[in-house]
Amino acid sequence: MSLADQVLAVNNDLPIRTDKPVHSGKVRSVYWLTETDSRRLIEEKGYDVPADTPLAIMVISDRISAFDCIWQGEGGLKGVPGKGAALNAISNHWFKLFKENGLADSHILDIPHPFVWIVQKAQPVMIEAICRQYITGSMWRAYEKGERDFCGIELPEGLTRDSKLTELLQTPSTKGVLKGIDGVPEADDVNITRKNIEDNFAAFNFKSLEDIALYEKLLTQGFDLISASLEKIDQIFVDTKFEFGYVKDTNGNDKLIYMDEVGTPDSSRIWDGEAYRQGNVIENSKEGFRQLLLNHFPEPDILLNKERMDEREALANDNPLPVDVLMAVSKTYTGIAEKITGQKIELSANPKAEIVTILQEQYQLVD
Repeated sequence: MSLADQVLAVNNDLPIRTDKPVHSGKVRSVYWLTETDSRRLIEEKGYDVPADTPLAIMVISDRISAFDCIWQGEGGLKGVPGKGAALNAISNHWFKLFKENGLADSHILDIPHPFVWIVQKAQPVMIEAICRQYITGSMWRAYEKGERDFCGIELPEGLTRDSKLTELLQTPSTKGVLKGIDGVPEADDVNITRKNIEDNFAAFNFKSLEDIALYEKLLTQGFDLISASLEKIDQIFVDTKFEFGYVKDTNGNDKLIYMDEVGTPDSSRIWDGEAYRQGNVIENSKEGFRQLLLNHFPEPDILLNKERMDEREALANDNPLPVDVLMAVSKTYTGIAEKITGQKIELSANPKAEIVTILQEQYQLVD
């Protein structure tokens, strides 16, 4: 069994019964179930959702994206062994903690396999809900260039790189390209202010003005809960991105929930506490991989400059990375997952075959 066989790189070709196109993102693929299968599963499994809720199978992969490109390794290694299972295990752990502590629900209804979620359809809020406890990354780069207004927040003079901010800052950006909003550029992932959101709350898919304060509260609650939990294992929750959406409760009322993943090395920066106290930053997140790419290629501007996207994609396509680089990333992901969950991340010998078997035998979703 080769290492490449243990990696789930292509996850949009499973024989899951669906009557809609499979949607593939950078890491996950989504299979919308037929109305008949959705209704059957809601009844058979007792999911706490309205009977007519559309359901989907969400399958994670071991692909790794950075700077909006998918990166591959030499020798046909098209992903990072253990990455998908690590991401799902961490998200599952936090969502369980959220539930135990009375926070909002998530879109996940069931977890048939370490790579698989069964989710309910949600209407996404078109915001990448980002909060920051430390000044680093894009915020530091902007600050270093002299910018002091960040998402409508005035930053004080005299901050130093990677230092702790005096308070948790919420710095939202757009999710997808939003058109026709005054003051908001028509581009993905552009910084926005709270006033932008208030003035155009319906364009961002909020149901009411009051729900802006609710999403901010859920973001802070989620961040604080994860941060306090990570502190117990001497890890620092530096910054993170949450996503939110609406679902219907069993009475047909709109309910704001957490969507996608939370508190993972893909969506967050996590630093080692002991190293930080000694003046070093050790990344237990994808940021370490990003830094490696910036150091690996002679012209980092290609990775940072959105105007050079064609060159960036060519760089990713034409330069398979050394296997030991992807194995180092694997160690980071599985290591932090095992720390957080207290459980070993086991590599599947053939994840795709396992998923198909479980979805057929326990859910009757394979033709």
